[in-house]
Amino acid sequence: MHDTTTRTTQRLERFVRGWLSSATYRDRAQLTVSAWEVPDEPVPFAQAREAQYTPFEVGTPWGKPWGTVWFHVTGTVPAHWADLLAATDDDGAALSRLELVVDLGFSGAGPGFQAEGTVYAPDGAILKAVEPLNQYVPLTIGPGGEIDVYVEAAANPDVPGGSWWRPTPMGDKATAGPDPIYTLKAVDIALLDVPTWELAQDVWTLDGLMRVLPADLPRRAEILRALENMLDAVDPEDLPGTARDGRAALAGVLASPAYASAHRVHAVGHAHIDSAWLWPVRETVRKCARTFSNVLALMDADPDFTFACSSAQQYAWIQEYYPELFARIAERVREGRFVPVGGMWVESDTNMPGSEAMARQFVEGTGFFMDELGVEPRDVWLPDSFGYSGALPQIARAAGKEFFLTQKISWNDTNTMPHHTFDWEGTDGSRIFTHFPPVDTYNASLSGEELARAQRQYAEKGRANTSLAPFGHGDGGGGPTREMVAAARRTADLEGSPRVVLSSPAEFFDVARAEYSRPPVWSGELYLEYHRGTYTSQHRTKAGNRRSEHLLREAELWASTATVRTGAAYPYEALQRLWRLVLLQQFHDILPGSSIAWVHREAERNYAEIAAELEQMIATAIATVAGDGERDVVVNAGPFAREGVPALGGATAPAAPASGAALTREGDDVVLDNGRIRVRVDARGLVTSVRDLAADREVLAPGSVAGLLQVHRDIPNEWEAWDIDEHYRRDVTDLVDVDAVTVLDDVDGEPGAVGVEVARSYGTSRLVQRFVLRPEAAVLDLTTSVDWRERRKLLKLAFALDVHADRATSEIQFGHVHRATAVNTSWDHARFETVAHRWVHVGEPGYGVAVGNDQTYGHDITRTTREDGGTTTLVRQSLLRAPMFPDPDADQGEHVLRSSLVVGAEIADAVEEGYRINLPLRRVRGASEVEPLLRVSDPAVVVEAVKLARDGSGDVVVRLYESRGGRASARVTPTFAVAGARATDLLERDAEAPGVTVADDGAVDLALRPFQIVTLRYARASGRCPHRRVPPPLAAGSRLTGRERRAFQPRTRLARPPRGVDPAPGLAAGPELAAGPSRLEPLAERRRNARRAARHERVPGGADVDGTDSCGAVRGHRRRSVALRGHPGYSQRGRRPGRDHAGPVERPQADPHRRRPRRRGRRHHRRLVRQHACRRSLLGVLGPPPRRRRLRDPWCHPDGNGREEGPPAARCGGPGAVRAPARAVARRLSAHRKR
Repeated sequence: MHDTTTRTTQRLERFVRGWLSSATYRDRAQLTVSAWEVPDEPVPFAQAREAQYTPFEVGTPWGKPWGTVWFHVTGTVPAHWADLLAATDDDGAALSRLELVVDLGFSGAGPGFQAEGTVYAPDGAILKAVEPLNQYVPLTIGPGGEIDVYVEAAANPDVPGGSWWRPTPMGDKATAGPDPIYTLKAVDIALLDVPTWELAQDVWTLDGLMRVLPADLPRRAEILRALENMLDAVDPEDLPGTARDGRAALAGVLASPAYASAHRVHAVGHAHIDSAWLWPVRETVRKCARTFSNVLALMDADPDFTFACSSAQQYAWIQEYYPELFARIAERVREGRFVPVGGMWVESDTNMPGSEAMARQFVEGTGFFMDELGVEPRDVWLPDSFGYSGALPQIARAAGKEFFLTQKISWNDTNTMPHHTFDWEGTDGSRIFTHFPPVDTYNASLSGEELARAQRQYAEKGRANTSLAPFGHGDGGGGPTREMVAAARRTADLEGSPRVVLSSPAEFFDVARAEYSRPPVWSGELYLEYHRGTYTSQHRTKAGNRRSEHLLREAELWASTATVRTGAAYPYEALQRLWRLVLLQQFHDILPGSSIAWVHREAERNYAEIAAELEQMIATAIATVAGDGERDVVVNAGPFAREGVPALGGATAPAAPASGAALTREGDDVVLDNGRIRVRVDARGLVTSVRDLAADREVLAPGSVAGLLQVHRDIPNEWEAWDIDEHYRRDVTDLVDVDAVTVLDDVDGEPGAVGVEVARSYGTSRLVQRFVLRPEAAVLDLTTSVDWRERRKLLKLAFALDVHADRATSEIQFGHVHRATAVNTSWDHARFETVAHRWVHVGEPGYGVAVGNDQTYGHDITRTTREDGGTTTLVRQSLLRAPMFPDPDADQGEHVLRSSLVVGAEIADAVEEGYRINLPLRRVRGASEVEPLLRVSDPAVVVEAVKLARDGSGDVVVRLYESRGGRASARVTPTFAVAGARATDLLERDAEAPGVTVADDGAVDLALRPFQIVTLRYARASGRCPHRRVPPPLAAGSRLTGRERRAFQPRTRLARPPRGVDPAPGLAAGPELAAGPSRLEPLAERRRNARRAARHERVPGGADVDGTDSCGAVRGHRRRSVALRGHPGYSQRGRRPGRDHAGPVERPQADPHRRRPRRRGRRHHRRLVRQHACRRSLLGVLGPPPRRRRLRDPWCHPDGNGREEGPPAARCGGPGAVRAPARAVARRLSAHRKR
């Protein structure tokens, strides 16, 4: 036989282009259009409906860049279409459907990167979006019916214009120009010919499959012949009349079932909508509405279609701006068809967000989904972020996530990942089941080429056979189309194709995990070998993020301290709002610096407003806890004590150092010396020597300098703001010429410090470096101020160190990661630019050096051998770039960056320096020192966050982690009265936490593995009145003594309960206690019954036994609450209150040496009544104040000496309070009854 393949495919292509694609609509009629151009930013539908519209003709230009035009579309369905609309096939299905078709002037750019429209009904309900490749809106009116809709048309420009490096003014409304950029092409009512449309889907599916099958495979020839028969069967000029004949010619090949071994693809409807990128955030809100309305329309047409969407922020926007649409989404969520995934606030970058910020992505995202939609996603869904931190598995698992999905690593420019389905192991050893879709896109259309690629590339063949394919237009939105769903239907069981099933992410992951129960393991970070410039681009955005993260830490810490210590209101709503804004701006195209100018200018404004509000919040909280006074108080929000100021607390300002650092001249050199290190600066302003006097060794490599500024030409091959390509290293200029060198005998804000300031120029840019040496510090501080006017240049800061470092250690979230400094493999070679948070550390056995920063992320660290045989380790920070796309003015202007060089540093010193340089001490005027809310006994265990619980309960939440990469044991001791403590997950729900032991006194003993994260939740003893109480948990199976049982009896009104009522409801009472005694019965009987109960009762595993009485009820005879034992304010056997004890202090039953508290009288009684949260309840018990004599016993004090010291919680009857003796209470109750 002759080969006719070429001629047949050419014939098919002409048929599709020339007839089939345009024949799906049988008839069309133009509608009447009027228009109103919005003068500024978009307006809601209600305002647009009332505007003044003017007639508008199809073919007229419209829409200045980033503008909005509303079109009012009216008309009548032609009456002569009645017969066509009534016609049905043999199964009773309609042969024609009525649709509105709108072409806003769509160009060749893809959906989401040009004009878009939203179609509204007259009542304001969103019907659907119109976009390229999805221009229709289904209509349900009949012949002669009236059409009345509004189209909100967004004139979003095609910013790339086909290039990812050419500068463009289109990235900002201010520079894009006023001229219209689109022309309205069509606004029609049309009759969709269903058989012709179905034929088009048949042809598209089979043609795509045929082209990817091997040429010698019989199935390919079979499909080709069927397509040829179809071409013979149809009349191109009468497709509505012959389309069914064409479909009949293809029915046989479409019915042939797939191979038994065919790869299985779970097709998940999806729209990866960038929360900002080549459009501003405000446009993303409308993109979400358009995409979601498309999806809901598809769900109405196809009951099996399921859609997955991440980013709680996008749902929140819909809830706020489109409540009717949100209600429809919520209904589909309840049906399980609209599936929230990811559990994060946005699809964030994971390289640069700080530890707590990464955790809050899950707290806010999953919290929103649970609170507003009643679902909890099980997966982490990050298809497009630029690499993935090694800390992410532990963070995700701590948030309750089981699965992780991304496809971005397929973009690697050097190496190919060996797996598509595997367990990803984080830095602490946590593992999460992970899948990389082998289809290699999150915007699949389910074409034959995509499905064949998924089957061909799947790396787990022979071990597993299932993958996921997210399909739908993404990035700029749009979502799945009906054509994609039709392709999934046709490939569900089609010979030569993978089996495709419409599915959800959870269904896929459950199947994949069951199929591949012992997957391979990838340990450590998932480094993206691409987009390395995103660690540095748009420095102001990154600086704003770093500052906001640390201000939020301070605000939460001091607001929590103020609430616990003084009862001040906690700013829940303000903190959540600010956190959510920071989390939004950690989206993977905002924080990395790859968005248009509009996005980054808006982010910078937001960061400035965030900082201003947080600074005010911090100042107010500190003033509250420090009180009014004239003392100089220094507060420290860091987790390490500094300069005599305790961690997480405040102290009187320390005295100035006895002797400052010395500054001398030796010839042309300036020498700075503080007795710990000696720094030499030459006449060119270069640091030529840093000598560690304690170790008696030179830190810098021979002939090298520290703090050297270097400029590289930075022109990547393609993605300008995204990429740093390796060839940049071959063009470098060292900035050694100096404009001025100034000696600083006195440094502002640094008593006893000395320094040198060096001014340089490069091109039209000016750079000023300030080297400062503080007294007794092993740190050289460096501030670089830059007025940056360069284009396509990369500025680096270099430290050439005389250290033989086999690896570099870089801080990431909740720990650090090691990376090789030598280039042995292609994987090492590809990591020529890496990310670090606040510090990097390089070292050799016995000696190390750390380099810190306050707003830099990009680094490169290399190792070379000198001629003398020694090793130089070069640590360089990437300070600034100047890419010209998509923002032609990126990084231009003034910047101030801080760095530090720590000599003789271990990892612990590097960790401490990272907090020091990012959390400066604050000096305020106050009346007293600020006691920390808690103390941690081991500095290896770092407090990352202190806040109040998100549920408004008033509980204190503390997040800690092991910071040095080893095992650590520590005791966490609260300094406020607690009713109980327990470990939770990130969402503050009870969770198993290995190595966490809670003591009766609220202290928590930790035995942590490397980098382990622990979240502790403390119920405050004072609670609320009536406040919910969370009592301290007891170990499973532990037995209560009679004394402890009485101590843990619940709150009770001080009136005689009726006989037969269990005095401890909720506890598993023994038979002798079934009709327990009144609490006011004789003490001997109460003790006897308690002993009987103890013989029969065991606390169920995990149950909480209440040991508090937040309303101050009297419990027991001359005893303290069990929860107080070991508390710093607990006094026993003459010990002074406030002294820390090593562990729980056991008090004997009777203590004849107990000091009797000082008597107090009427004035004290009134003060107690004022302070008590339940004034009426207390007055009901105490009655009026004493008139003739002073009270023998105080009612409520935090210690046994009558002094009103200690936390207010203790003064409200919590476990930190001393109870009045039972006999005194009985006297008062007797007097009360007589009255």
